[in-house]
Amino acid sequence: MPEPHGLRGLVVDWGGVLTGDMRTAVETWAAADGVPLDVYVGIVRDWMGEPYGAEARFNPVHALERGEMTVPDFEVRLAEALTARSGRAFAAGGLLDRMFESFEHASDMSALVRRARAAGLRTGLLSNSWGNDYPRDGWDEMFDVVVISGEVGMRKPEPEIFEHTLRLLGLRPEECVFVDDLPHNVAAAAALGIVGVRHRSYAETLVELEALFGVPLS
Repeated sequence: MPEPHGLRGLVVDWGGVLTGDMRTAVETWAAADGVPLDVYVGIVRDWMGEPYGAEARFNPVHALERGEMTVPDFEVRLAEALTARSGRAFAAGGLLDRMFESFEHASDMSALVRRARAAGLRTGLLSNSWGNDYPRDGWDEMFDVVVISGEVGMRKPEPEIFEHTLRLLGLRPEECVFVDDLPHNVAAAAALGIVGVRHRSYAETLVELEALFGVPLS
């Protein structure tokens, strides 16, 4: 297999890469559950800290992603915050299940990953989990390595989770491409020497990966 830049591995995110757009999924969930979208966004922004991405004093999102908080506990925190800010009572049970029901599978991107592996690349999944059940059918054919944040106690954009993924793949940073829809995760990977690709659409990502790896992936 041609390796014009010495690249041998492809790691992809799940939500927003192997699924449809996350914003659309959240908007669909909010409309169905009667959640004021601006209130939800404000809660998450406050938990994340200012500026976005800074560590808040206690961040329920980060705790959930690392597996330090259970889904029921997170749902209680979220329901309480939604109720307090909107003035309307929200039940906690099933909030996240209903949110993730709105995520649509991106079959074109999954097929791209399968073709990359068939072309001889090492492939991996690196995802920040919100305690959700992943649709893992076919993953054995897609991935050499699967890293879920809540299962390893680390989360993107922490460098440790990228380093852990590279060790499992048996690759050096400069041998690997990482695809994510969130720019701060792409920047964190690039800071370690990994080639970062910001995912916006299947067509754009396909062109960029074919140029990087020097193999047809369509």
